[in-house]
Amino acid sequence: MFLKRLTMKGFKSFADSTVLEFEPGVTAVVGPNGSGKSNVVDAVTWVLGAQSTRALRSQKMDDVIVAGTASRPALGRAEVSLTLDNASGRLNVEGAEVTISRTLFRNGDSEYAINGTVCRLLDIQELLSDSGVGRQQHMIIGQNQLDTILNSSPENRRAVIEEAAGVLKHRRRKERAERRLAQTQENLERLGDLVREVRRQMRPLERQAVSARSYVEVEGLVRVAREALFVRRLQEFGERRSFLDARERETLEATTRARETLVDLDAQASAVAADMGSRREESLASTLGDLQALAERARGAQSVIAERERALRAALDASADENVVATLEADAARLSEDLAALSELDERARLARESALEAQGRLESARRDAEATEEGGPEIDRAALRTARERLQWLERTRAHQAQALERAEERRRDLEATLRDLETELGSFPERLDAARAALVGAERDKLEADAAVESRETERSATQARLSEATEISARAQARADALERALDELSGSSSRAIVQGVDGVLGAFLDLIEVDEGYERAVEAAAGASVSAMVVDGRDSARAALEALRREGGAGVILAAGLSPQGDVAVPEGAEGLRAHVRARRDAPAHVGRVLDVLFARAVVTTGWREGLDIAATHPDLVVATLEGDRFAPSGWRVASGRALVTRATVEEAHEVARVALEALPGLRAELSQVDADATQARRRASEAAGALAAASSGLRALEDEEARLRRTFEVRGGELPVLSDEVAEGTDQLRVLEGEYEELRGRLPDLESAAESAETRAVEAQSRRDALRRLELETADTEALAQRLGADVAARRAVLEKRHAEIEARLAGRTREREEAAQRRRALEDDLLALARLREVVAQALEDVKRSHEVITTTYREQLEASRASAERLEVLRRERRTVEESLSTLQESRRRDEVELAELAVKVDSVHEAVRRDLGKEPSDLSDQEIDLPDGVSLEGYVGDLEAKITSLGPINPLALDELAELEERYRELDTQVADVRHARREILEVLRALDDEIMSSFSAAVADVNEHFSTLISMLFPGGQGRLILTEPDDPLSTGVEIEVRPMGRNVRRISLLSGGERSMAALAFLFAIFRSRPSPFYMMDEVEAALDDVNLQRFLNLVDEFRDEAQLLIVTHQKRTMESADALYGVTMVPGASSKVVSQRQRRDVEVTP
Repeated sequence: MFLKRLTMKGFKSFADSTVLEFEPGVTAVVGPNGSGKSNVVDAVTWVLGAQSTRALRSQKMDDVIVAGTASRPALGRAEVSLTLDNASGRLNVEGAEVTISRTLFRNGDSEYAINGTVCRLLDIQELLSDSGVGRQQHMIIGQNQLDTILNSSPENRRAVIEEAAGVLKHRRRKERAERRLAQTQENLERLGDLVREVRRQMRPLERQAVSARSYVEVEGLVRVAREALFVRRLQEFGERRSFLDARERETLEATTRARETLVDLDAQASAVAADMGSRREESLASTLGDLQALAERARGAQSVIAERERALRAALDASADENVVATLEADAARLSEDLAALSELDERARLARESALEAQGRLESARRDAEATEEGGPEIDRAALRTARERLQWLERTRAHQAQALERAEERRRDLEATLRDLETELGSFPERLDAARAALVGAERDKLEADAAVESRETERSATQARLSEATEISARAQARADALERALDELSGSSSRAIVQGVDGVLGAFLDLIEVDEGYERAVEAAAGASVSAMVVDGRDSARAALEALRREGGAGVILAAGLSPQGDVAVPEGAEGLRAHVRARRDAPAHVGRVLDVLFARAVVTTGWREGLDIAATHPDLVVATLEGDRFAPSGWRVASGRALVTRATVEEAHEVARVALEALPGLRAELSQVDADATQARRRASEAAGALAAASSGLRALEDEEARLRRTFEVRGGELPVLSDEVAEGTDQLRVLEGEYEELRGRLPDLESAAESAETRAVEAQSRRDALRRLELETADTEALAQRLGADVAARRAVLEKRHAEIEARLAGRTREREEAAQRRRALEDDLLALARLREVVAQALEDVKRSHEVITTTYREQLEASRASAERLEVLRRERRTVEESLSTLQESRRRDEVELAELAVKVDSVHEAVRRDLGKEPSDLSDQEIDLPDGVSLEGYVGDLEAKITSLGPINPLALDELAELEERYRELDTQVADVRHARREILEVLRALDDEIMSSFSAAVADVNEHFSTLISMLFPGGQGRLILTEPDDPLSTGVEIEVRPMGRNVRRISLLSGGERSMAALAFLFAIFRSRPSPFYMMDEVEAALDDVNLQRFLNLVDEFRDEAQLLIVTHQKRTMESADALYGVTMVPGASSKVVSQRQRRDVEVTP
């Protein structure tokens, strides 16, 4: 593989597209200063991925873009393409050519490509890493880079060798592995924190989950019990409703019958009332009053007539003694008075006539009423007799019913008294039962506290065991890691490569570190005193040592051999403040006897002290001793060295570490078993705590149930005790009612003969009624006579009035003329006499009328009395009907009240059913139609309601429940398992990374050791060629630490005792640097090398030596040299000339030696 083509456009001084074609061999790039020839090297450096602006000789990255000139503007991008010949297939890319491109834009964007495909810088670096072209680009030597190499640190020189040896990719892999290891450690710590946090969260959730699980179980039992309770209540409500519906139908039928009875009673009462109204007792009473008034008027008329007669007689007697005028005047006055009296009498006669007419009408009506009364009399008596008998039968039935009711009330009172006695007895037993329940509750609380304490103790013990297990696991892991680290350190110290080479040689006893034991605290001192011998192999004599060395030389290995055949030196005086180191190091018990003599020889002049200052003082006064300190400092005749930073590792130490790891590992199963047992004990304790909690809840619910039962019994006792007086009053009232019924029954039985006698005498009363009718007829006739008499009396009064008026007129006329006085007096006397006669006749008529009125009054009075008796009987019948109606109304009211109570109870049942339905939907989440009647095994003596109450009390005793505890615990357990799996995965990954790191360390150490050996060999050869008679070598700064040791260059020209590079001249320094670089090139060849004016400081002799070196590499690799030296140009196979016209871009011409070819870009 070699450089085939380089294309530059817009890069530094190459504004135009410029193509350089390369061939194998030596190519020289020449040109005046500032023409841009070094930009060719910069272009290759840049396209291969250089990121440092110093490597490109610029201040910032966009300085590589053409900035423009006075005649042309600045460009927007720089682009370089490098084509590699891949005919050998060294690059892992298909095709005979591989083109790598890099583009940088003015805005800072950049782009890489491989064969036109955009890629990453890392892709290019990995592609070239296996071909000898590394990230550090050691095959490109820029201006002044030789001094940089010489003046760089040993670690930087090591980096150059590692890059050439391909170790950097292992370094990068190791760095990535170490980052991954650090990340895994962080992840492991973070996972440990998460595991502890999850475990911490799980502990309370486990307790909550136990409660939640118990809650779920009990809640399931409660749901089943509630469903059964709901079903039972609905059945009870249904049965009660059916009973109420049936009773309502019976009540409705009884109400209908009662209403029909009321209608019948009302009809009977109406008939009786109508019969009573038709008798018209008031009419007869009015007639009697009229007759009495008429008799009174007749008596008054008799008094008036008698008075008038006396007046007329007195007037008649006095008329003879008075003179005519006086007599006339007196007559006129009397006549006036008589006329007035006649007017009054006439008015009375008129009223008498009217009264007579009215009396006649009333007599007629009384006659009709009497006839009707007499006709219905027997039927009334028979109806009264029938009613009395029916009433008697009703009283018999009512009395029997009341006696039965009274007996039932007495029985209920006796039962109530017995119930109250039982309740009182049962209440008397409650104090003892409550004391026992309270004692059980106290015991349950004590058991619960003890169980909780046991759970807490088990949890604490579990936490302690878990902590011990975690600590033991960590100790085991640390012990195993320490054992592995000690094993690796032992392998590193023992030199695994040399051990493998000489292991099969006869007489090899083993590695030095495998055969010794060191006292604790003296490891660093022994390591410092032994020096390189810590990695030595011990053999039993000189012959075995020679064979081992030949094997090492033959295999190209390096190592230290300690032969046991050497004689120890004499005793050495140990200075003050120090002690012999030999006393603290000994051969292992199983080691051969030769090992002790080896130790005697190795540590014969070794002493140990505490600090480096004491060691320094002892070394200054005893330069022949090897002084070591406990910190690992070494002061020996060959040089002084501070602590190496690590302690000595022996096989015994490794075995002890493995033993500790084994013991720690063997302790883990026991701790895990102990943790399992503790977990089981904790589970058992939690179960006992749960049982104790259940027992506590049961005791608490039992106590509450007893208290509720006592309160219920007390309420029942009070309620039933309040019923006893009511029931006693009911019995007393029933007794009184029975006594009243019996009195009425006896009274009615006593009246029954009278009613029978009244019925028998009905006919007799009918005959008497006929007699009364006859009397009424007579009374009617008398009334008619009275009326006729009244009429005649009226006519006489009218005639008398006419006479008196005429007489009065005559007297007035006589008074007018005295002549006629005598005649008038005579006429007056005659008139008086006539008046007296008329009054006598009138007196007789009035007397006769008065007698007739008296007789009519007696007849009507008798009839009126009979009607009053009949009315009184009807009134009694009506009262009986009314009492019956009130009884029926009371019964109807009772029925209606019972119906209303039933309706209210039905409504309450409907509300209760709706309430149960709502409770079913709310508590069970199902429809009432979906309820199923399940059989539940109830504890002995516990009702379903009590069972539900016990379960609810148990739920209450559980306290606050986290319904999500089970899910959260399951999630945390799943999370814990995931974390545990992740921890295992991370630990497994960590172990794998550690294995990778060990493998990488081995690979790095082996590759670097081999590369250093090769480079050192070639460096010595090249130094002898560049410095005839001179010597040169590479020295490791830390040979015991191949992973971090640096590389020092030591050159000693012939005849000079100079070793330090800084003391060489400039040309010698350049030659030494070139020898170092070409040693690397020869040890780990690259496909091409580029050097920019590396021979500028060389004189002719050294330049010739340099050119001879180039000639040796001509056939091995492609070399591109930027030079000003003519001899270098002459030795090149091809020349590229770079020139630049002021204000323009760089131009390139090419020429092969011995034939001229101009290439125009």
